[in-house]
Amino acid sequence: MTTTDGPEPDSPTTETKARKGRKERKGRKGTTTRTTGTTAPTTTGTTEPAAARRPFRVGARLRILVWLVVLMAVSLATVVVIVRSVLWRDADERVQQILGQETAEFHNFVEHGRDVRTGEPFADPRTLLNDYLERQFPEPAEELLGFVPGGERGTLIRQPREISARLPLHRDTASVERILADEARSGTLRRPAGDVDWAKVNITFGDSERPAAFLVTYHPQEAHDSVRNVVGTLVLVAGLALLMTCVVGWWVAGGILAPVRLVRNTAAQLTEQDLARRIPVRGSDDVSALAETFNAMLDRLERAFAAQRRFVDDAGHELRTPITIVRGHLELMSQDEGPAGAAERRETLRLVSDELDRMSRIVEDLLLLATSDRPDFVRPEPVELAELTADVFVKARALGERRWELAEVAEGEAALDPQRVTQAMVQLAQNAVRHTGAGDVVRIGSRRRDATVELYVADGGPGVAEEDAPFVFERFWRGAARRGGGAGLGLSIVRAIAEGHHGRAELGRTPGGGATFTLTLPVRRHREHGEHGEHADVGGTPTVGSAG
Repeated sequence: MTTTDGPEPDSPTTETKARKGRKERKGRKGTTTRTTGTTAPTTTGTTEPAAARRPFRVGARLRILVWLVVLMAVSLATVVVIVRSVLWRDADERVQQILGQETAEFHNFVEHGRDVRTGEPFADPRTLLNDYLERQFPEPAEELLGFVPGGERGTLIRQPREISARLPLHRDTASVERILADEARSGTLRRPAGDVDWAKVNITFGDSERPAAFLVTYHPQEAHDSVRNVVGTLVLVAGLALLMTCVVGWWVAGGILAPVRLVRNTAAQLTEQDLARRIPVRGSDDVSALAETFNAMLDRLERAFAAQRRFVDDAGHELRTPITIVRGHLELMSQDEGPAGAAERRETLRLVSDELDRMSRIVEDLLLLATSDRPDFVRPEPVELAELTADVFVKARALGERRWELAEVAEGEAALDPQRVTQAMVQLAQNAVRHTGAGDVVRIGSRRRDATVELYVADGGPGVAEEDAPFVFERFWRGAARRGGGAGLGLSIVRAIAEGHHGRAELGRTPGGGATFTLTLPVRRHREHGEHGEHADVGGTPTVGSAG
């Protein structure tokens, strides 16, 4: 049997001739054009508005929702397809199981059945089929038929009951004839009234030309309708779940991205004059960590801008004083006339030269501090601590008539920049000379502390007031008790050199009065590969000595 499947602009200004010429040259280059007279410059060409040039952006919230919905839709579609395939396969397997069971039972009845009237095996197919069909209880969609040849078409025997099929097979004689004529033992009959799965057992008695037959047929429409109903319900539930996913996903994505939008809005509102805005942090997830990091960045920016403004104000104040002095003396010098003014001019030139030197030193110190954040500000190399301490002591003794003492010397090696360390120590020694008198004791020394080395300068001067101690390393700071003639940048340079070595500069008290400034630097420092060599990892065993 063969079957077939069915088908599925600028304002006007007055300019000088020179500026007018420059504008005209710029107009010839295509930037602006000018006409004679005092007319306003006209910009050539057209410019698009900024909003028109801005590319279209899809929000992160929408992208998250789209990906979530696509993933959910694919997952639900996969579930629906798999469930439909499983249910359809189970329904077909159950039909085949019913057909096989019925044919096996009929074979067993043919071999072992007895006619209740005679007690002997059945002698004709009609009696066999009648007795067997009377004893069966088929399912609602199952139809058992018997065919007995004879006459023109033969006789069709069926059970006296109604089945749930739209067109029972016993009423469709043409379909029955097609099954009987088919040489196969089972198959599926396609017909407009509904498909029918069937199995057939031929029965031969005597010399009959045409065998009798037992037909087991099953109408799978109800089973298939049940599968369709389940799949339809599943599709409806999946659609509702997808709709709920859209609503909940939009709400959840908005809640998750709310801190991100707040970060963006806060960043858009920040200006150099207003850095006080902060983002409220709620929760402990990654977005909250982003808000905390952004707030920390704002703290650093606020401190940096405050330090920059303070630095500009202090630098302007410090540079304004020598400029004022120079200008005043030059004005006085221009008024001095005659032989008596020669001495005054020489004195004025000396004062002007001194102020210019001081201003030059301030500028050099500012440039040095400006480069302190560069990675090559410090160039470490293996240095003998004892030799470095002795060199600093020798150079410091030339700064003034003081009782210089080499208190202690650390031995071993450390990875330091000898020039920068010497510069810092000499600056501390010069600071000590500035705040002590002739004959006062100034001690210089170095010592080892675990993984660090301490280089210090201790003086016997007036010391630093307790309220001024936190500010001694600030730029342009000069305390009342230790006021000198410098610009207040020396100790800031010392701190920058210490921090360049990943160390620190500290202020302490000298026993008996005075101040002790200490550079605490790491003995070992692993340096990155670069133009200055490979990793530096040096150290040694410290010993302590003294000299006077």
